[in-house]
Amino acid sequence: MKQGKKSFRHESLQDRRSVRAILEALVEGIDKGRIRFSDDDDEILMEPAGLLHLKLRATQEEERHRLTLRISWQVEGEGDKGRRRLRVTAD
Repeated sequence: MKQGKKSFRHESLQDRRSVRAILEALVEGIDKGRIRFSDDDDEILMEPAGLLHLKLRATQEEERHRLTLRISWQVEGEGDKGRRRLRVTAD
């Protein structure tokens, strides 16, 4: 059964130490294959697996510097059409 679109978005001001703690939690979650995002309003669980697509962008404008990090991956499941996994066994 195909799962509907879920999303989580959070925006706030944080100091460098807090941002570092969030990034460290992301690293740990990627290592474990489970990342949970939550705040007072919403929650989402993601399970990164396989090859991860990384997109990194850094821009500098006069008074604003920005770093954008995007990580994405394909989720294999029942809804995947046209994909068949090859299984080879020695019986």
